[in-house]
Amino acid sequence: MTQRPKSVAEAWGRVSPRFLPFADAATPELPLGRLLRLALFQVSVGMAMVLLSGTLNRVMIVELGVATWLVALMVSLPLVFAPFRALVGFKSDMHKSVLGWKRVPYIWFGTLLQFGGFAIMPFALLILSGDTTGPHWVGHVSAALAFLLVGAGLHTTQTAGLALASDLAPEAARPRVVALLYVMLLVGMVASSLFFGWLLDNFSQLRLIQVVQGAAVITLVLNVIALWKQEARNPAATRPDRERPAFRETWRQFKEQGRTIRVLVVVGLGTAAFSMQDILLEPYGGQILKLSVSQTTLLTAMLAGGTLAGFALAARQLARGTDPYRLAALGAVVGLPAFSAVIFADPLGSAILFRIGTTLIGFGGGLFAVGMLTAVMALARSGQGGLALGAWGAVQATSAGVAIALGGALRDFFSGLAEAGALGPALTGPSVGYGIVYHLEIALLFATLVAIGPLVRPSVGEGRSQSSSRFGLAEFPG
Repeated sequence: MTQRPKSVAEAWGRVSPRFLPFADAATPELPLGRLLRLALFQVSVGMAMVLLSGTLNRVMIVELGVATWLVALMVSLPLVFAPFRALVGFKSDMHKSVLGWKRVPYIWFGTLLQFGGFAIMPFALLILSGDTTGPHWVGHVSAALAFLLVGAGLHTTQTAGLALASDLAPEAARPRVVALLYVMLLVGMVASSLFFGWLLDNFSQLRLIQVVQGAAVITLVLNVIALWKQEARNPAATRPDRERPAFRETWRQFKEQGRTIRVLVVVGLGTAAFSMQDILLEPYGGQILKLSVSQTTLLTAMLAGGTLAGFALAARQLARGTDPYRLAALGAVVGLPAFSAVIFADPLGSAILFRIGTTLIGFGGGLFAVGMLTAVMALARSGQGGLALGAWGAVQATSAGVAIALGGALRDFFSGLAEAGALGPALTGPSVGYGIVYHLEIALLFATLVAIGPLVRPSVGEGRSQSSSRFGLAEFPG
């Protein structure tokens, strides 16, 4: 009779690695249990992203009646902080500390920012709901402050957390470690979307406040567990008198490479194309297709699930030597029918078509993100991997923030014109503003394909060096 395994870890160890694609990320220096515990900070980040860009924006627009452009501006505030991620990572590399910690202070400070933002949010929602006698503008300012604090906290926590994972993992295992961490982010988004959807099935303002307060506590608990006894103290590495490299000179060398600017332009265009609908997805489902809060919250899970499928396919294709620029272009092509499905969901009255389009948007966005990240990392010289990821993150986040704010403003502007009859008798419904934004995203996808065209043709001497690189940790967003 076969002896039973002594632990769950032994049982998992008997499963073939091909059924556990990230199990080989574990090393003697960073066992799988410790790695999975460290990955909990990504779960908290995914939960915050679902609340900010999914549940709260729909509730504020549909249930609380806040102007879409104002909600779009609030949701874009956390993304505007993201360009500073490269600076945060650089500062954590060079942090001066008597205690000998480089990453712990930044992860902890980011956690406190997240907790503080979620602590303020319920009071802002109470004022916005009209249940108080105070001035209404206080609710707007408080909500904006809460969004900004949560956004700054999650970007700081994620940047320092990924850097800590890179420090702990051996060099050969770093690609697989960061890949696992980013997949955990998407798993956290899907799981929290399902959980929030279940909690808000019977929606009330009190239930929403309880959910936000619970998210604050869960964020603190998960990040403390993730951080506990992970980074060893090393006062010699954080002594105040050590020399620091010149950040500006390093950036200048990276920027002067031949294809860098065009690659970053493609990243900006494609990111804007896939991000402009973020603020409108759940309100579109609620206002146009009459879906409930629970049903629209599940849309975020579908979007994240599609993105996860895109990452999985991209990993498989890049491992086979697919050109990353062609893979990114394929993601943009998938986005064309995806946005078309969302547009046609209104005249056809089909919630199923809307859900299919939402899933395909995530799938195309995942292919595009992985392909362009792989291309950006291929541009990095020795020792510039963090800088390349920082440049990608800066362009991606800035483009996403501007696109989200612009999407909300355009929706309000054209919906107002439609209601006033300024666009003619054929364009008078509430879906006009949404349709304009979705058509603009299709146009941006075409612009992305035009910009990426010269990159698909390898330059002389480049050969297949980029397309043959295996997909791993460095290619995932940081």
